[in-house]
Amino acid sequence: MPILSHYQTQTLLRTRSSGAGSAIISLDLGLSESEVAIATDGVQFPDGTILVWDDIAHIDKNPVGCFKVTDEGISKVQVFSEAFNRLYSLMPTTGAPTMLISGIPMHRIKDTDPWRDTKQKVRAAAPKGRVLDTCTGLGYTAILAAQRAEHITTIELDPTVLDICRQNPWSRPLFDNPAIEQHIGDSADLLPDFADASFDRIIHDPPMFNLAGHLYAADYYRQLHRILKPGGRLFHYIGNPNSRSGRNTTRGVAERLQLAGFKRVVRKPQAFGVVVFR
Repeated sequence: MPILSHYQTQTLLRTRSSGAGSAIISLDLGLSESEVAIATDGVQFPDGTILVWDDIAHIDKNPVGCFKVTDEGISKVQVFSEAFNRLYSLMPTTGAPTMLISGIPMHRIKDTDPWRDTKQKVRAAAPKGRVLDTCTGLGYTAILAAQRAEHITTIELDPTVLDICRQNPWSRPLFDNPAIEQHIGDSADLLPDFADASFDRIIHDPPMFNLAGHLYAADYYRQLHRILKPGGRLFHYIGNPNSRSGRNTTRGVAERLQLAGFKRVVRKPQAFGVVVFR
């Protein structure tokens, strides 16, 4: 079904004002473009669905929301997790959308977009062979890593997040690519189930420290070291290395990674993280 944000409705409203009979917009948040007909009562999509102007105006007034379009009208892409007391919603950007977790974006969006942000992380990890993605989120890390590696194991804490993924056009390969294996649960609980030296690469992109401090703990890092193959590489996303909190977190993370057995802490400021080796 079509999914729109204010980036698309701006074009529709401008086209209506110009008097033109059609417009070219994306119906999947920027992945592709389609021609739609501009009519008196609204906009007609290629499948015949009509979106009325009142609904278009509503979307246009909600710059942080993405909306599904159905025969019954529009609905915002958001899901509340009762298990974790969090509201997840899809937020548009000039590129791939990000996800808001109780109002906080899960990707960098200043001077970049979520897809480019993820590309920086994946490039730093240099995926190959078997890769572990510790925190699925919208699945961008697993999707991009799967373009370069043989097999991706990805772990998501909250199954509600996958409900958002199923509604996000950019997340479709997460479900379509047979090289991606999904697990549900806290990665700290699941890591002990993996055999020693299971992975060639690990991409660890945890939530902020105050949301998931146990994913920054020495015991957790020791498990990552155990399941990484000798000569393997771990990328750890931390945050803005130029901020005060980022510098402090980076210092503590580097110390604990080395105590866990990792070698050579290499800072990757463009990716907002560090790379270490076993």
